[in-house]
Amino acid sequence: MKTLMLSFLCLGLLGCNENKQAIQGTWKMVYAETVENDSVKIKNLSNTTFIKIINQDHFAFFNQENHGSDHFYGGAGTYSLKGSTYNETLKFTQVESLKNHMFSFSVSIKGDTLIQSGLEHVKEAGINRTITEKYVRVN
Repeated sequence: MKTLMLSFLCLGLLGCNENKQAIQGTWKMVYAETVENDSVKIKNLSNTTFIKIINQDHFAFFNQENHGSDHFYGGAGTYSLKGSTYNETLKFTQVESLKNHMFSFSVSIKGDTLIQSGLEHVKEAGINRTITEKYVRVN
């Protein structure tokens, strides 16, 4: 019985490790939807590039217009992944009320596509919205 339980534990840990390895890489946003106050907003990506980089335990994201440097923003921090639950703790941002805030999302990877969705709620920043983001693997 102990051997059987140990086998299941090892398989579970291997599955988590495989999932964490699968999410690591550089991702380009191809779709972003925000639902806030019964309003749906689709991010216009025709003139901007949004990149997310995920390594073993950190993430970073950057958004910049394709021509010019207006509206640049970015952020970074640490993350954890357990099954499909992906938690980001934002450590680096210019928005003080978001520093050290943990955002919890559901993620799935299908082929070269990462889908991330969840509730972003930060009372101090006046944020209460549901997001869905789709990324394509760049590498």
